[in-house]
Amino acid sequence: MNDVITHNIEVTGETEAFKVSIALNSENDGVSIYTINFSADSDFEPHPITLRWKIPAINIKGVWKPTTDFAKRIMDDWELDHMESRISVDSPIISLFSHKDTNVHTFACSDAIHTTELNALYREEDNFIYCHISFFTERHHKIKNYQAQLRIDTQEQHFSESLINVGHWWSTFENLKPIKTPNLAKVPVYSTWYQFHQKLDTQILIEECKIASELGYELIILDDGWQTIDENRGYDFTGDWQPERIPEMSDFVANIHKTGMKIALWYSVPFCGKKSKAYQKFKGKFLTEEHRWAPVFDPRYPEVREHLIHLYTSALNDWNIDGFKLDFIDEFKVYPTTVLTKENGRDYSSVNLAVDRLMTDIMASLHAIKPEVVIEFRQKYTGPAMRKYGNMFRAFDCPGDSAMNRVRITDIKMLCGKTAVHSDMFTYHHDEPTEIKALQVVNTLFGVPQLSVLLKEATEDELSMIRFYTQYWKANADTLLNGVFTPQKPLANYPILTSTTEELTIIGLFDNYVIDFEEKSNRIDIINGQTTPNIVLSSTKNFGSYHCIIYDCLGQKIKEYNLMILIGVVQIKVPVCGLVRLEKNNEI
Repeated sequence: MNDVITHNIEVTGETEAFKVSIALNSENDGVSIYTINFSADSDFEPHPITLRWKIPAINIKGVWKPTTDFAKRIMDDWELDHMESRISVDSPIISLFSHKDTNVHTFACSDAIHTTELNALYREEDNFIYCHISFFTERHHKIKNYQAQLRIDTQEQHFSESLINVGHWWSTFENLKPIKTPNLAKVPVYSTWYQFHQKLDTQILIEECKIASELGYELIILDDGWQTIDENRGYDFTGDWQPERIPEMSDFVANIHKTGMKIALWYSVPFCGKKSKAYQKFKGKFLTEEHRWAPVFDPRYPEVREHLIHLYTSALNDWNIDGFKLDFIDEFKVYPTTVLTKENGRDYSSVNLAVDRLMTDIMASLHAIKPEVVIEFRQKYTGPAMRKYGNMFRAFDCPGDSAMNRVRITDIKMLCGKTAVHSDMFTYHHDEPTEIKALQVVNTLFGVPQLSVLLKEATEDELSMIRFYTQYWKANADTLLNGVFTPQKPLANYPILTSTTEELTIIGLFDNYVIDFEEKSNRIDIINGQTTPNIVLSSTKNFGSYHCIIYDCLGQKIKEYNLMILIGVVQIKVPVCGLVRLEKNNEI
């Protein structure tokens, strides 16, 4: 196999069983797209094939991957923990960024359904970064051909722009076209999980919804516990999904609707507990029975898919719910004992393709009943293929960890286009000071806020704080969700986030950094997500006079005055988790 000249792509793992070819499709403005073909004259069982190329390690500060959280450092080539991507885990993309947050080298694969492994590793012997993508690293059924595209972006632009562009590129493929995001997917959410876990009480929930609705929340997600009276936090009773704890579910849903809230129910999709009736019915039709939590349904059986689809369509029809939190989809995978053949009643050999079929059929069935139904997926199953089925992507669980919540929201947001990105539910200790509780709230604001605290026990100050920032978010949702989003300093966990429209710029400051002030719009809001009451602006131009209003975290106006922003540095005193609003004064 000859090297592909532009990026000197080498192929390793070649075999006589099938041929591998690479062709350069296009090369424009620093973006190269290659087509990779695997083919043979007869069916073959593919084995791992790796494409590898190197770039000089010049001005590279870190490596961005979809779910590495705080670990965006450069890895060395003796570290062999590669990133896996498949339909329900991560996205096939890696981005190397510079000391100024600009893109150095971003590469992505068009195949977001089958399993691939990717990495970009530093080799100390020559000071190069070695990039690779490996195909068929997971045991695979027999095929006759396979095709994918590799996109390499070396444009000098903010690294987030390169990620956003890849997200757009994925959405152009027919098998990755995202569904529309309904308005209900873009409203603040009250979740039952952290404050109740499985101990759900319908009367308390209705009272909580009344408070939540007044604060600005419009959707409640009823998490684990509604389907069972078992409170062991296990999955032994999953699979049947009858409302054992809330037998009059339709009446309960109607009462929730009377509070002004919509409601979505939680389901752990793959699990079939050994104490369920479904376990007996589907015996022998599991991907594994050795999972630490529960046996895992095998979606390659049409009767398994029909069972799962019936569960959700019945809930939508019988109870008049508004959406679903479909959980643990990443547990649909090839296990050591999984047989990869299409036989014994299985109409697919590939688990990944069967998951695609299952989720496609679920969405088609649900949309036929209620087109605006909302579907929440949780990180890591927030990749490009999952945009075909889900319209709410939530940060993975990080209770009490405001910084992690911010990082995870940001990482999801750069790849998922118009799909709504939700925070993990913010929660905190009851005895924390209100301004420290507010840290959990303000770190969610560049996504859609989710809350999981017991509101009936909240203090008046706490409720005022939640109300202020929830109403602020709702008033400025267009800017926060649809504005030009720029996260700064990924290796420092995005201490500055900015979202900009023509009329408004919102800046979140979450650590002790100086904000480079650049006039983008007439109104600029700065959220002080620090524990110190100082915001410092540095300007290289004379921007002139601004009307300045300072609010504390309860929404109380603290100070109002005119402020000159000229060449140099300006310091503004803002309470912890407070807000400063700057509005350009009209000058004659």
